[in-house]
Amino acid sequence: MMIELKERDEKVGLAIEIAIKVGLLAIVVYLSYLIAKPFIAIVAWGIIIAVALSPLIDSLEKRFGHRKKIIIGLTVAVIAALLIPSYAISGKMIESSQTIVEAMRDGDITLPPPTEKVKEWPIIGEKSYAFWDSASKNMKEALAPFSDNIKKMVKSIFSALGSGLATIFMFVGSLIIAAVFLLGSERAILFYQRLSRRLLGEKGNDWANLSALTVRSVVNGVLGVAVIQATLAFIGMGLMGVPLAIVWAIAIMFLTIIQIPALLVAGPVIAYVFAQGSGTVEVIFAIYMLLVSMSDGVLKPMLMGRGVDIPMLIILIGAIGGMILMGMIGLFVGAVIFALAYTLFEFWVQEPEAK
Repeated sequence: MMIELKERDEKVGLAIEIAIKVGLLAIVVYLSYLIAKPFIAIVAWGIIIAVALSPLIDSLEKRFGHRKKIIIGLTVAVIAALLIPSYAISGKMIESSQTIVEAMRDGDITLPPPTEKVKEWPIIGEKSYAFWDSASKNMKEALAPFSDNIKKMVKSIFSALGSGLATIFMFVGSLIIAAVFLLGSERAILFYQRLSRRLLGEKGNDWANLSALTVRSVVNGVLGVAVIQATLAFIGMGLMGVPLAIVWAIAIMFLTIIQIPALLVAGPVIAYVFAQGSGTVEVIFAIYMLLVSMSDGVLKPMLMGRGVDIPMLIILIGAIGGMILMGMIGLFVGAVIFALAYTLFEFWVQEPEAK
């Protein structure tokens, strides 16, 4: 009887000790998560960039040597390419906004009076004509009833500008983190392989290789194509003087990432350009934008790795869900992480069949 009581006391003591240890471990893990939470998206994107750029860095190292100089030079060049245009564009937007606000306040903005054709517009013709005519005579008085809405709109514009700049700085931070991982790539790869083997045993190395292949496939075949299309579209729209060209280029990039045809944005832009004129230049621009919109059909097979087939729905859910969770940077991180989760889950499901 005494032995049974002693064994029971030992078991109770052991259970209490385990509970205390688990509780302390849970507290440490939870606090660590809270500390790391603000940096999770930046670090995740940095790891993704490092994995995607690793083959390029290895190729340049074989050709030129000096791995460290290549990584630092490439990182500085990309950061400069992000920050210099962002600084110029944001400066112009702030200056233009201030000029417009001051001009509206002083009543210096004038509009030409509307023509009689405005009245012929369907549904909104009469109201548009009356408002336009009033604004052409006294802009300040015409806009007075909408002052609250204008203030909200201005706040929204500056908020969007701030969010865009924050996203760019997050990209810069991710690039620096990626450079650190690339500089210590051997140790990072060894750590991930050990972690994979620890979790999956013999299949750990296959899992690690498939992870890298999936990340490169999505970054090159989805995000890379989106960036290329958006850049080409921005160049074309910039040369044609399309207003807010950077905004339409970002919209094209977003649509391409979530696997929706870029023509949804390019079509109205082409229509706008033709509304300004219908000469040879406009025809060339229309053909150019159509080619840019359809270029993903050519670029994806070239850039997306073989053997990794990610369903469109997975990319769509990952991109939109990531953007809702993390903001603009989540558009990229979410697509890659969700595609990676899908691929690894598929790998795990198919493992028993292979046996």
